[in-house]
Amino acid sequence: MFTGIIQDVGVISGVELSSGAARIWITTKLDTGSFARGESVAVDGVCLTVSEIKGDSFRVDVSAESLSRSTLKESNAGRNVNLERAMLASDRFGGHFVLGHVDGIGGVKEVRRDGEYLRMVIAPPPELLRYLVEKGSVAVDGVSLTINGVDAKGFSLMIIPTTISQTTLALKKPGDKVNIETDIIGKHIEKFLATRSGGITLEKLREEGFE
Repeated sequence: MFTGIIQDVGVISGVELSSGAARIWITTKLDTGSFARGESVAVDGVCLTVSEIKGDSFRVDVSAESLSRSTLKESNAGRNVNLERAMLASDRFGGHFVLGHVDGIGGVKEVRRDGEYLRMVIAPPPELLRYLVEKGSVAVDGVSLTINGVDAKGFSLMIIPTTISQTTLALKKPGDKVNIETDIIGKHIEKFLATRSGGITLEKLREEGFE
């Protein structure tokens, strides 16, 4: 599990493609001496397993499924990626529940400076819009963010200076693709209510305390 608080912006140093899957080497400023083979790391929001460690770099193996559902299929040497190691039980929970299971790929529609802040508008796959709510949480390329607004076409974000300086979001421009993971809590609520008799109705939602 992750929190969406990025620990480093790494650089892809090598990509090997084989049978629809990929082996990706990433160079990082994180202490790779404390890495262990088999541990989880989120790369641009995708939960992957550390397979090998050499010096200041580590390797992850990316399945065809993960490639098809994320922007990692466009990986190339020199690309910057957001990195977060799996959280410890003793860690502060600074972001929100992020599993590293990308729901889909969104398109950046607008990027605009607003003083020290950065306003960004993203169009997600239509089927994800129902999980996005104003003031709710979303992970974009692994970064935990608060949604400013939602409409029928997408959602908007206001990115603070710290996030701008410590993630790859400042590099995004209109037309770029980003990994999106919606809040797991909403998906669980939907599944729970849908499996109850009669499915989801306004009456059922009121019975469960939603107004």
